[in-house]
Amino acid sequence: MTEKPDAAPKAPEGVDVEKPSAARVYDWYLGGKQNWAVDREFGRKVEKMWSLARPGAKQNREFMNRVVRAALDAGIRQFLDLGSGVPTAGNVHEVVEAALGDDDEATVVYVDYEPVAVAHATLILEDEAATDWAGIVQADMRDPRTVLSDPRTRELIDFDKPVCVMLMAVLHFVGPDDDPDAVVRAYRDKLVSGSWLAISQMSEGDGSGPALEGLRWFVEQYRKTSNPMWLRDRDEIEPFFGGWPLLEPGITHLPDWRPERELNAVEAEARPFAWCAVARKP
Repeated sequence: MTEKPDAAPKAPEGVDVEKPSAARVYDWYLGGKQNWAVDREFGRKVEKMWSLARPGAKQNREFMNRVVRAALDAGIRQFLDLGSGVPTAGNVHEVVEAALGDDDEATVVYVDYEPVAVAHATLILEDEAATDWAGIVQADMRDPRTVLSDPRTRELIDFDKPVCVMLMAVLHFVGPDDDPDAVVRAYRDKLVSGSWLAISQMSEGDGSGPALEGLRWFVEQYRKTSNPMWLRDRDEIEPFFGGWPLLEPGITHLPDWRPERELNAVEAEARPFAWCAVARKP
């Protein structure tokens, strides 16, 4: 049977849709619609070598969704999503909008340095008429001063009130030379009591066999690009929270943080390859 061609979304002006984009490939992993044939072809090649790329991405997105809903339940109404990529397929503003009533308000700031991600984000937020409460900042999250001082950040985020800062599957692009401890500390220091810090990070975890070999191949491909990847173990992730109390259940694998559903066999195979946690500033 011939595969039915996927419908192409509207392309932002000036964006090259002839070359694969990491942000759009990730969107494809998540089942989103902001991707083109070239992105899907690249994603399928990756899947042939590491079949857990898509279930791993899905687990990360579901963790993020649960964090956002939990933060809303705790009364937090401001979200800063660092290294957000393309804000589609169940991203923060969609979760917020679905969870809140018409009389409740919240704000969201996405941050990404890739022009292609920013262009797509701008188009999506405009099409969804969300620009009065959700915005995109084009900046490198490794430069907290620029991110925090950006006019759009200052417009939408009041740092005198609690904020949920999210580093979802992005710290593995921050290498030792970037001083990741200092980067995360700068964001922590900006936050008031009651704020949350949520982190997910790819890792070899307690994986083994062909799945672990596939992950190592996956990482090696990124090492050949301008976005090298750095895996970290559980003990390397905990210091990022600066001693803040971790919310239950502490540092876990992605599907084990306040799970809402059972995993299938393939999803369970992906479980070991990332850690996550959420902490609350005292």
